Amino acid sequence: MQLDVKLFTLTKRFPLKISYGTTAQTTNAWVKILHDGIEGWGEASPFSAGGDALTTDMIHSSLLKLAPTLEKFTPYERQRIEQVLIEANIISPVRTAIDIALHDWFGKSVNLPLWKIWGLDRSSIVPTSVTIGINTPDGARERVKKWLEYADIQVLKVKLGSKEGIEADKQMLLAVRDEVPNLEIFADANGGWSLENAIIMGKWLADLNIKYIEQPLAKGKEAELPELKAKQPLPIFLDESCFNSLDVPDLANSIDGINIKLMKSGGLTEAIRMIHVARAYELQVMFGCYSDSALTNTAAAQISPLADYLDLDSHLNLIDDPFCGAVLQSGRLFPNDLPGLGVEYRAVSA
Repeated sequence: MQLDVKLFTLTKRFPLKISYGTTAQTTNAWVKILHDGIEGWGEASPFSAGGDALTTDMIHSSLLKLAPTLEKFTPYERQRIEQVLIEANIISPVRTAIDIALHDWFGKSVNLPLWKIWGLDRSSIVPTSVTIGINTPDGARERVKKWLEYADIQVLKVKLGSKEGIEADKQMLLAVRDEVPNLEIFADANGGWSLENAIIMGKWLADLNIKYIEQPLAKGKEAELPELKAKQPLPIFLDESCFNSLDVPDLANSIDGINIKLMKSGGLTEAIRMIHVARAYELQVMFGCYSDSALTNTAAAQISPLADYLDLDSHLNLIDDPFCGAVLQSGRLFPNDLPGLGVEYRAVSA
């Protein structure tokens, strides 16, 4: 099989600020796997999870070096290909792009959407949250209004962990709550709190009926999670601290759920493993995203009936997404009936 790589740039309508940085634009890799006249598509997105960034240059270089290695395989050999990539220590977004493309190729080869191949029930898909980045109270209000103008939004995720401290977090959250008193809200600190502040904020957020807190402590502070769990009432989900299924067992007794992102996990294959491991430990599951286009979020939507919570909104905040696939209906992101991922290319005007 042949591997083709093309870089493309995505621009956010509204830059997203979280506790450790702001993103306005990224350059991602569009990966095509070609075999027997069929193309399978995947995407690799650069990201940082509170540590060293995985950059576009790293992604592009890795993909170009991999192309000759993959020529001897066929898309039916996903297990062997995955093992080769793991043994070669290939970074996760590159493994993700290849894995997604292989799944897309297979779905197209049998003329079925992936969700149907897996026998999943689209009617069980929950609403996806959309994200309000760190901002001033007035800025957060305006961002909420813009989201509500854009689509039928049912759930918000509010980014906390402001460098200005928890009082700034509180004022911003109160502004959002005041703007949408009837919407469900999740809180995500992206590791921006100390243990002391996480305990304070957990109790405060619980009084406002916030559903859960995500990554309250920084990656590397996992030893403090048992104390946090014992001293605050909200469910704890982890993102930056949990990349793949091997991370779950050591965390399971200190948390309530995990945030699975395809770029972290290495693709749909590993994401499904993570779901099984999480369920074995009676944990809840959510799916999230980085600066991903509709291609990756549509891939995640294929298995979204298996999730308790969804945060697949990155493509909704793009002004130049070259792909279309899963469709937002009544706040829910539904994969379509087209084969494979069901993703199509659309020209983006300059």
